[in-house]
Amino acid sequence: MSQARRTDVAIIGAGTAGMAAYRAVKAAGLSALLIEGGPYGTTCARVGCMPSKLLIAAAEAAHHARHTAPFGVHVDGPVRIDGHQVMQRVKSERDRFVGFVLDSVNNIPQSDRLPGHARFIGNTQLLVGDSTVVDASRVVIATGSSAVVPDMYAALGDRAIINDDVFAWDTLPGSVLVVGPGVIGLELGQALARLGVRVTVLGRSGGLAGISDPAVRDNAFQAFSAEFPLCLNAEVTSVERTDQGVHVQYRDRRGQHTEQYDYVLLAVGRRPNIAGLGLENTLAKLDDRGMPAFNRQTLQLDGIPVFLAGDVNAQWPLLHEAADDGRIAGQNAAAYPAVSPGSRRAPLSVVFTDPQVMHVGLRFRQLPDSGVVTGEVDFADQGRSRVMLKNRGLLRVYAEQQTGRFLGAEMVGPAAEHLGHLLSWACQQGMTISQMLDMPFYHPVIEEGLRTALRDAARQINA
Repeated sequence: MSQARRTDVAIIGAGTAGMAAYRAVKAAGLSALLIEGGPYGTTCARVGCMPSKLLIAAAEAAHHARHTAPFGVHVDGPVRIDGHQVMQRVKSERDRFVGFVLDSVNNIPQSDRLPGHARFIGNTQLLVGDSTVVDASRVVIATGSSAVVPDMYAALGDRAIINDDVFAWDTLPGSVLVVGPGVIGLELGQALARLGVRVTVLGRSGGLAGISDPAVRDNAFQAFSAEFPLCLNAEVTSVERTDQGVHVQYRDRRGQHTEQYDYVLLAVGRRPNIAGLGLENTLAKLDDRGMPAFNRQTLQLDGIPVFLAGDVNAQWPLLHEAADDGRIAGQNAAAYPAVSPGSRRAPLSVVFTDPQVMHVGLRFRQLPDSGVVTGEVDFADQGRSRVMLKNRGLLRVYAEQQTGRFLGAEMVGPAAEHLGHLLSWACQQGMTISQMLDMPFYHPVIEEGLRTALRDAARQINA
């Protein structure tokens, strides 16, 4: 027997973007229905940023314990890593973070929540599960994304894993091949290597952690490849499941290689979760992958009152961007048809490796062909970094030659997560290099390295 529900705005997906959209709609005084087809709890809390940082924290503890001798501090005996204890803490703390998210969900009235998978049967009409029809005036799609698993790895079964699977381990494996040196692959690959797992990281295109500045990328490659095998121009030619794990053949510039690993961790990208939504039953304009055309400022699908928020729109797969997407989509859904471009923050991304990687504002590949100066600092001899033996990395800042306005930066190095925040604030405020140099810099701090880069840019602006 079918059931009918009526609401002003239906929101498909109760992750970061969906929850933000729900709050925006309710703040506007409209009714909202939050539809979720899977477990509650955001990607970040369950299988993303929080459990990965827990694993990284364990890896940093192990790394620090092994590298005290240069300070004159000697720890007797080898460092012992208990994989069971490592994963127990990762999972218990992860569950604690998920619990906070569930508390937020539980504070939403039961009447505003609807479990089940949603499918469009009209422009704003949904079938949820097998029998519930939801008639909405507008819809927000916030279904997130999923890791891509190329066909050649399908036969490996549970020996081909994605980042989600890592956090279900009860202990650490002996060896892992990481395919994809992007943010996820590099963070997890380095963490596992520091925890005693034999790790190789392979990439095909030469890219590394999303870095587009060649000088920064080269510096990063030197740092990471000193810790574990890192091949950025390699191709996996065959994989075969064996009794011991996975037999892998790959080719790089040095020739053909044959290796055995317990697992292959696939970190080759993510795909928007649009399959099965029934968008073909709407007037949305779909490309050959089924992806709908939408306005990147308002997040509205072309021609219909449906909005695409968060990782599902494949714009900025970051938690703070997903939250902003949800807010913009929710506000525009509530105000429809009077939609408007949403306010955006300065672009900021951080990779929690060691050394860390960050970018702010315009990336190197986005800079104009002329009229730009670049200031830089190499952290090899930067005072505070050398004191802490964290003196690896390179920061490059970009500015307009004529006006001195700060445009952006890319960096690999110490405390990049903190320098990135300072630079993103400066970028959002539209500051010039001169204005940034007028800000206080304490001594001795890593931020003095930023000042060195800014001074380098200022000399070129004033030349």
